[in-house]
Amino acid sequence: MGTAKTGPGNGERGTGDSNGVGTSEDPGFPGSRSSDIAAYLKQHETKPLLRFITCGSVDDGKSTLIGRLLYDSKRLFDDQLAALEKDSRKHGTQGERIDYALLLDGLAAEREQGITIDVAYRYFDTDKRKFIVADCPGHEQYTRNMATGASTADLAVVLVDARKGLLAQTHRHSYIAALLGIRHVVLAVNKMDLVDFDAAVFERIAADYRTLAQRLGIPSVACIPLSALEGDNLTARSARTPWYGGPALLEHLESVQVEGQDAASGLRLPVQWVNRPHQHFRGYAGTIAAGEVRPGDEVVVLPSARRSRVAQVLGPDGEVAVAGAGQAVTLTLADEIDVSRGDVIAAAGDPPEVADQFAAHVLWMADEPLLPGRPYWLKIGARTVGATVTEIKHRVDVNTQEHLAAKRLELNEVGYCNLSLDAPVAFEPYARNRALGGFILVDRYDNGTAGAGTLDFALRRAGNVHWQHLDVDKAARARQKGQVPKVLWFTGLSGAGKSTIANLVDKRLHALGYHAFLLDGDNVRHGLNRDLGFTAEDRVENIRRVAEVARLMTDAGLIVLVSFISPFRAERRMARERFDEGEFIEVFVDVPLDVAEARDVKGLYRKARAGLIPNFTGIDSPYEAPEHPELHLRADRATPEALALQVLARLGLE
Repeated sequence: MGTAKTGPGNGERGTGDSNGVGTSEDPGFPGSRSSDIAAYLKQHETKPLLRFITCGSVDDGKSTLIGRLLYDSKRLFDDQLAALEKDSRKHGTQGERIDYALLLDGLAAEREQGITIDVAYRYFDTDKRKFIVADCPGHEQYTRNMATGASTADLAVVLVDARKGLLAQTHRHSYIAALLGIRHVVLAVNKMDLVDFDAAVFERIAADYRTLAQRLGIPSVACIPLSALEGDNLTARSARTPWYGGPALLEHLESVQVEGQDAASGLRLPVQWVNRPHQHFRGYAGTIAAGEVRPGDEVVVLPSARRSRVAQVLGPDGEVAVAGAGQAVTLTLADEIDVSRGDVIAAAGDPPEVADQFAAHVLWMADEPLLPGRPYWLKIGARTVGATVTEIKHRVDVNTQEHLAAKRLELNEVGYCNLSLDAPVAFEPYARNRALGGFILVDRYDNGTAGAGTLDFALRRAGNVHWQHLDVDKAARARQKGQVPKVLWFTGLSGAGKSTIANLVDKRLHALGYHAFLLDGDNVRHGLNRDLGFTAEDRVENIRRVAEVARLMTDAGLIVLVSFISPFRAERRMARERFDEGEFIEVFVDVPLDVAEARDVKGLYRKARAGLIPNFTGIDSPYEAPEHPELHLRADRATPEALALQVLARLGLE
């Protein structure tokens, strides 16, 4: 690695060795004595850390600002400078001058297009502070990448082009920053050199942004005029802005005080790992999210609510007397109680809440829309549980913060939603604790991150409604009927023959003396689901309701036949998860579309082709065929009677 640069913009190199470490003659570097070196290293080890992001619209100069900041703070080495100069000549936009943005834009597509696509992280430090900065993309389509960078930041530097003022992305990024709990914002009015450092332009933009910040609830805003390319007001006050009396950007970053969340909270330790190296030791490892812990402290494990006392607090170097927020520790408890990954060890006198239904803000990050009722995995801390969005209360217009009605969320949209979880979790509102209040939604099909959210509060019904124990259970009712409860889920295109086959199976079961019931899609829509249409959202809710009814019927000991198109894999998977292992049998009634269309007993395909029936499955709404059904019936190759016998054989009844 090359030597560190010592003078911005003058081509001088440092006098250090080839490892970038200076000599005793360097200013600020300690003498050669080992004690001095140890003290120097200890000083830099204990410097506070500030994580911040740069965000804003396209071409506002975010990457240039960070690149220039690294350059002027003398944190670049010879090899980095040489590569930067070479890349500037090849890809740069500044002619013969250095293009500082290339320090951050590392992807080929970024350099070709002159934009930032992915979040780029850089580390640098000064004598006063250490920094981790995330350069976030400005394009609307990469808003999810910006949210990723903002999720761990303490401060946001929002860049604005002095020629353009506040743009849509300025509003969007500021809203997301506020949503993700960033309380400190620096408005960097960039490219002041292109407006002749006009004070009136700066004051107008600053006033507009302060109004926006007040509306968003951002408590701390600092406005700084600068030129990232020229270095004005970046690391030191510029003579070209005599009318500006505030600090330079780096001076502000070095001095800003970032308060921790929930500083007065009791212990919060999400368990990441149960450490059991041998039979004589069981420890619970994780990073403390809030509070402090000492040996002898009384704690409670959530959600089980089991209590114990802390026996030992172990750090990286062994046992410690006390540990606080941000430290990675292993706790041992005085009692042998069940603690698993994802549980939360908390102070017994100040525990967090436990609930399974919440109100939350959700930023949608997937190409496929968020549909209420569709199942996802929810990851909060180290805990992963099944979750569904039961209702979208409203969608937030990120430009105006107006609340708009919505039945779905599209990519990069923010909605205020009700969430329902499969199991209770320990939580705190995001505004108080990021670790216990922030979550992501994961697609169950491809395991991709579908959305990110912040919990506001538990819904009251989550604490008021409890499962009522019944003495006569499913097994007792099944024994009474002399049968094993099952659900046969018939799925396929309209006209495939689902209802015909299901009806034949139902007749045969009745003749054999079995207790069965048939839920047909058309019949159910005349009653229970008469309020639902045929949009994707309504189809999801249609299947959710039917799955719950079928589950109640299996609890009654019945064999349930469900005949629904049920076009989406996610909803069929959700239905399957309502039942015990081996209780759900998916029957795929498979015919080519042209065969189903040729049958068209009800004339639906003809109407759909004429545009009279919108969202018709197979025409303008997709059908997702089952990948691994328990029974695959080729309805174009056999009679309904023969196919019904196959179903009965699968039940072991023929």
